[in-house]
Amino acid sequence: MILQIDDYSLDYATRAGPRRVLDGVSLSIAAGEVLGLVGESGSGKTSLAWAIMRALPGNARESGGAIRLAGQDLRGLGGAALRAIRGKRIGMVFQDPATSLNPTLTLGRQLTEVLERHQGLSRADAWRAGTCLLARVELRDPAAMMRRYPHEVSGGEKQRVVIATAFACRPELILFDEPTTALDVITGARILDLFARLRRETGVAGLYISHDLSLVARVADRVAVLEQGRIVEEAPPARLFTAPRDAYTRRLITAVPHPDRRLVEDAPGGAALLDLRGITVRYGRAGLFARRRPAAVRGVSLEVRAGEILGLVGESGSGKSSIARAATGLAAFQGSLALDGRPVAAMDRAYRRAVQIVFQHPDSSLNPRHSVAQLLARPLRLYGGDLAEIPRLLEQVRLPADYARRYPHQLSGGEKQRVAIARAFAARPRLVICDEITAALDVSVQAAVIELLLELRRAHGTAYLFITHDLNLVRQIVHRIAVMRAGELVDLLPAAALPTARTHPYTRELMDACPAPIG
Repeated sequence: MILQIDDYSLDYATRAGPRRVLDGVSLSIAAGEVLGLVGESGSGKTSLAWAIMRALPGNARESGGAIRLAGQDLRGLGGAALRAIRGKRIGMVFQDPATSLNPTLTLGRQLTEVLERHQGLSRADAWRAGTCLLARVELRDPAAMMRRYPHEVSGGEKQRVVIATAFACRPELILFDEPTTALDVITGARILDLFARLRRETGVAGLYISHDLSLVARVADRVAVLEQGRIVEEAPPARLFTAPRDAYTRRLITAVPHPDRRLVEDAPGGAALLDLRGITVRYGRAGLFARRRPAAVRGVSLEVRAGEILGLVGESGSGKSSIARAATGLAAFQGSLALDGRPVAAMDRAYRRAVQIVFQHPDSSLNPRHSVAQLLARPLRLYGGDLAEIPRLLEQVRLPADYARRYPHQLSGGEKQRVAIARAFAARPRLVICDEITAALDVSVQAAVIELLLELRRAHGTAYLFITHDLNLVRQIVHRIAVMRAGELVDLLPAAALPTARTHPYTRELMDACPAPIG
């Protein structure tokens, strides 16, 4: 076996005492095999990866068990021995490539450091080898890519560089920690195809950690299910996802979005609530040559009907979020907006109250210095609400009233997103723009947030512009789907008609890249 974990347990020391995060975990991975590890946020998946890498935080306490790499006990190794193993015998691909690359170093320098340290190559030889590695992961113009900095390349290109670095020394084992969560569906599919090819070429063993069960079914030979630090089930994906034995596994599978399980009624008719006409968005400084800047969005016309859920899909860089930013006044644009058929000359208080937005990352949209009560009080004061409504707003998003005293760092990811939703609904909006709000959530939390949004729509008649790259989810919850590519609207059709309708070739490419639904 390449990796053998036997009865491993791990605690974190906290002010409230030790907290058990892994409890008697036993796993094994053979050469050339990929083991999928799934479970909700907080189940211990990432802690297990850090334990294998021997990069645990200072408050970690290992209370038993063994972790062996090709028979060698990793727990017994010191600093120098571990540094010789990391990057050479064990590689790791993280969830967010933007945080795993040093923004002050070129991509080439970050890749050559690994080759110089572990392969003993000279700077010149490492540079040539690095260029070959970038070509191997199918990056265009690898010589130019070596000289670029992380901010000069896309998310998918960053992740390919991280993968090239992980494979640089032909390791025995690679750990993948949610490697496609931050990527759109087409880029994610290409990354998985790349991994499959490199796996065939190198025979590397892999531990693939994810909360996306559909992706795990696509890449793993076996799947282990982790619940609160314990392995509750392990089987090949074909058996696990069709005949799960454990109740927790069944609950996870039920939460996976399936396009055949429609959660909304037929599309509502009627006039447009929000009408966007000829919207063009350009970023950068205004000035004499502003019109020469490339447009993130070019001449898009789109309407959201009263009470409708309109899905907006497309890969990263297609212009989805730019449409949201234009509609909420966060980005300058050319074109026109109309609300209830009346042109919007200026985004005054009435418009901002009617059109609210919930962002993808609540960590960056919630002020960490404000309590939940303060976060909800601001829109209530701004739009004439009563502060006594705060408990009702929390109850509406299924949070206890005493959460008003908490701060964002005291909440889980799903709880933070619920607070962000409550803040949007504090304004009593008619349209809420949801910009990838479930992308970073595990399947069960995502299902709960979707159920909450649909419940709020039934209670208030709210319309949604739902931006996502998850076609299985969007087909389940929206009435119509708008497809964007390279800043242009290329398709607009009823969600129920998507499987059989004549669509733009790009729409078909999105569907083909989407993992097959399970459950």
